[in-house]
Amino acid sequence: MQEIRDVIEGRAARLSVGDVPGHLAFSAPEVLLYSLAPPLGERVHHSDATAIEQWLATFETPPRREVTQLEITVDGDVAFATSYDSMTATPKGTPDEFTMWFRVTIGLRRIDGRWLVVHEHESVPFQMDGSLTAAVDLKP
Repeated sequence: MQEIRDVIEGRAARLSVGDVPGHLAFSAPEVLLYSLAPPLGERVHHSDATAIEQWLATFETPPRREVTQLEITVDGDVAFATSYDSMTATPKGTPDEFTMWFRVTIGLRRIDGRWLVVHEHESVPFQMDGSLTAAVDLKP
C-alpha cells in the first residue's frame, strides 16, 4: 500500500513543481482520463505532455496540489484509490489565488513490478437547484 501511496503523492508533488515528465512517469503507457476539463473522457499516452504543459502555462506558477483522505484498495495486481484533492493556483493575468477541492478516483495496475496509473477520474459536484453550477466552494 505504501508503494501505491508513493505513486499518488509523487504524481501530485511532481505536478506542483511543474515536473511534467516526472508526473507522467507514474502512468501506464495509456491512461483513460476523466479530468475536470473537457472532453468527457480520453485515452492519453504517457509520453504526450502537451495537454498538461498547456494547462500549466495558464497559471503564474504550477498549481499546488494536496491529496487528502486517501483510501487504497488492492487485489492482486489491480488497485484503486480515492481521495479529496485540493488545487491552489493563480491564473495568469489575475492577482487572486484560488483553492478548489475535488474528488479523485485512480485505478492502478502492477506492470513489470511497478504500480502505474491506468485510469484517473476527477469530479466536482454540481448544485442540484437547476443552476447546474459547479460546487467549487466545498471542502472536506
